[in-house]
Amino acid sequence: MVFISTLFVAFAILFASVLRTASVRYNVSDGENNQITSSSDGIKIDYSLPFPGRVLPDNPLWFLKALRDRIWISVTTNSTRKVELQLLFADKRIGSAQILVQKGKIQEGFSTLTKAEKYLESASLDEESIRRRGTDTTELLNRLTKASLKHYQIMQEFLQILPDDVKPLVIEMQEYPKKTYERGRNGLLEKGEKVPENPYEW
Repeated sequence: MVFISTLFVAFAILFASVLRTASVRYNVSDGENNQITSSSDGIKIDYSLPFPGRVLPDNPLWFLKALRDRIWISVTTNSTRKVELQLLFADKRIGSAQILVQKGKIQEGFSTLTKAEKYLESASLDEESIRRRGTDTTELLNRLTKASLKHYQIMQEFLQILPDDVKPLVIEMQEYPKKTYERGRNGLLEKGEKVPENPYEW
């Protein structure tokens, strides 16, 4: 009974935090790990990931955070804001995956990476849908294309440190940011906008 009461209070707090949040915030820490450079390939991507938070997927309370995110998206009626949320959750999850892999938690890290790329794909597809309906999504397109490059870069780093049996799965996951970049590039070109440079050969 105590556990159920505690769970209810925790859920109520998380739900309240969703309802009182008025805007999507990218809380980027001042640490070097969130800067635009990558030590592994020397390539600079003009995109910083948001701080993933202190409750990561290896924390017993993670399911509450994941549930909060799903509720947050489901109660968001503004289409542009929904895309922003999906991108935020994609970025936070790949940041979480990065931390988990560095801690040697390969299974949790790959599972989190998969969820990150699903969120990225959803954001990209939803952006394309609202753009076709006449919404100006130029800023979103720029963020999505840059985010896709950052996601791809992090997975390139994973390929250098993960076991050989996991690498083919990561390479498969890289198709998500590739397709996101292609959709974003095409959308920007249609608008006559400058496309963020792709330093990779695809």
